[in-house]
Amino acid sequence: MKFTIDRESLLSTIQLVSGVVESRQTMPVLSNLRCVLNDDGLCFTGTDQEVALSAGTTKVVTNVSGATTIPSRKLLDICRSQGSAAEITLDLKGSRLSISSGRFNSSLATLPSETFPSLEMGDIDLSICIEAHRLASLLEATSFAMAQQDVRYFFNGMLLEIEGNTLRAVATNGQRLATSIVSVAIVDTPVDDIATELLVKKQFIVPGKSINELARMVKKIGKEKVEMRFNYNRLQVSCGLMQLTTKLIDAQYPEYQKVMATGGDKTFTLNRLELREVLSRIAILSNEVYRNVKLSLASGVMTLSANNPLKEEAEETIEIDYNGEEVEIGFNVVYLIDALKALKGDKVDIILQNSSSAMLISNPDDNRSVFVVSPMML
Repeated sequence: MKFTIDRESLLSTIQLVSGVVESRQTMPVLSNLRCVLNDDGLCFTGTDQEVALSAGTTKVVTNVSGATTIPSRKLLDICRSQGSAAEITLDLKGSRLSISSGRFNSSLATLPSETFPSLEMGDIDLSICIEAHRLASLLEATSFAMAQQDVRYFFNGMLLEIEGNTLRAVATNGQRLATSIVSVAIVDTPVDDIATELLVKKQFIVPGKSINELARMVKKIGKEKVEMRFNYNRLQVSCGLMQLTTKLIDAQYPEYQKVMATGGDKTFTLNRLELREVLSRIAILSNEVYRNVKLSLASGVMTLSANNPLKEEAEETIEIDYNGEEVEIGFNVVYLIDALKALKGDKVDIILQNSSSAMLISNPDDNRSVFVVSPMML
């Protein structure tokens, strides 16, 4: 295998796939990227055996087909060290790969491509099609609410729910929840089965790491369409030379619909950016551990306040269209700010039921995304 490629094309490709590679691996080959060159182009793949991500390019100047695996970190560092206008030549001879650019020459040890593990997709139960930028927006609106290291491992992932031509994403850590929907097209379904498919709700829980890698992938794709293929334990998302395959989490996701059905009667609309700015100022003097802020509702006004163990305090009021009973309730200020960042539009609807109920946050002009934040003790 031998080829020459410009540094920017090579760097952008390996940067995308190297994110799934763990620095400490029980199998040495998992610290490598598989490199395959054929008539379709140059393709790199990284994996940790839970998720595999491939990306490629056709911007190869000269080439001799072949395949190998290359140490991910060393290849990335070598590419970064070259000038932006550099051309890089990779030449595989036996188990050694020479990398040269201008007066720079290096030699890396490789491992056979046959030893590189692959995630086989198997039979496909459902396939849908969506524009990459719309999928990116869906993930951006919800992924921040996933847990990180919760013992309830399904909270560390995202629920993708398909019902009819609607794809819903749901993420929660038990204290907050984000959900958003987008329309999709069902692919490769016989005409006689389409009506049946539209009636069946299917749920898949995707690990958090895979969601983060998928978000990076679809942002790079832009407005092209991607195909998402599902079966009982795998998800595969592909577009051209880019492809992500991941294992799914085998668990029953909580009934998120119950969290959203608060039936609150205390509703008011605010300027989204103004509320976000007020919360950011109040957060400065909130408790650094609990990050709690108190929300006080009274006729025509909402007061936001916070304090900390040093007895430092901050308070600010916002005029609102509200004539209901007085309410005091506490929330994690970071959770509120995150929801307001993810929400689009100038206005935000706030719905509350009482001093111990969750807050529902949504855009009054676009109900596709809803955010729920549970209260904290004052």
